[in-house]
Amino acid sequence: MSEPFSPGALTAIRFRRLLLTGAGGGLGRELRRRLKPYCDTLRLSDHVEIAAAASGEEVVQAALEDRAAIKGLLAGVDAVVHMGGVSVEGPFDPILAANIAGVYNLYEAARINGVKRIIFASSNHVTGFYRQDEVIAPADPARPDGLYGVSKAFGENLSRFYFDRYGIETACLRIGSSFAAPKDRRMLATWMSFDDLERLVVACLSAPVVGHSIVYGISANRTVWWDNTSARHLGYVPEDSSEVFRAEVEARQPAIDLADPVNLYQGGGFVRQGPFE
Repeated sequence: MSEPFSPGALTAIRFRRLLLTGAGGGLGRELRRRLKPYCDTLRLSDHVEIAAAASGEEVVQAALEDRAAIKGLLAGVDAVVHMGGVSVEGPFDPILAANIAGVYNLYEAARINGVKRIIFASSNHVTGFYRQDEVIAPADPARPDGLYGVSKAFGENLSRFYFDRYGIETACLRIGSSFAAPKDRRMLATWMSFDDLERLVVACLSAPVVGHSIVYGISANRTVWWDNTSARHLGYVPEDSSEVFRAEVEARQPAIDLADPVNLYQGGGFVRQGPFE
C-alpha cells in the first residue's frame, strides 16, 4: 500500500512569498491550503472577498483589470501561480477584461516588479476543436473551442513574448478537468486529481529551468489525448488515474451519440456554447 499523500513533501525548495490569484475559485481554494507549506508567506488574491488571512497568509482583493492594483499586488513576490480570471465560456466582455487585459496587467506588473516565474492556468480548451480520436502535443497549432479558449491562447502567446523579451519564465498549464472525480466518459481522458494538480504546480515552481513551457494538466489516465513528452524537463510525474472511476462512469453513461459534436471533439460541451448576447 502506498503512503498517503503529504502536501509540502514534493520539494525542499521554499519561497519567501508566493502569490496565488483566483484564490476564491474552486482550484484556488484547493491550492490555498496546498501551497502554504512551500512558502513563508502566501499572498492570496481574488476580485471578490475571500476568507480572512490565516497565519502565514496575506489577502489582497484586486480585480485583474485594475492595472494599478495588480502592479501593487506583485510587489515583493518571488513567483506567481495565476489561477485568476474567467474560467468558463461566456460573453466576451468579462473574458476581455479578466483574461486578456487582466493577463497583460499581470505580466506588466511582473516585469516592473522583477518577478521571474509565473505558473499560468491555461486550459485544454485552447485545443478543444481537435477530435477525441487524435493525440496532440503542445507544439500543435491552437484550435480554440470558444472565446474562453481564445483568451487562454492569447495568454500563452503573451507569456511567450514576455519570456523572449524580458526573460520571465512561464509554465502554461493546459488544465484538463480537475475535480474530485471524473463526471463523464470524456473526463476519463481529461481528469486530473487535486493531488496531481499540486504535483504539477510544485514541479513548475521548483524546476531549475522552465523557459516558456506548455504542459497538459492531466493525471496518469489510461485514455490519452495529450502527449506531454516535450514538457518532461518540468519533472511532473502524475501518480493518480481516472481508471479507478471507469466502471462507475461507464455505468452512468453506457453509450454516447457520435453525431453529437460534444462527443467528437476534445473540448466537449464548450464546442457548442454561445453565441452570447
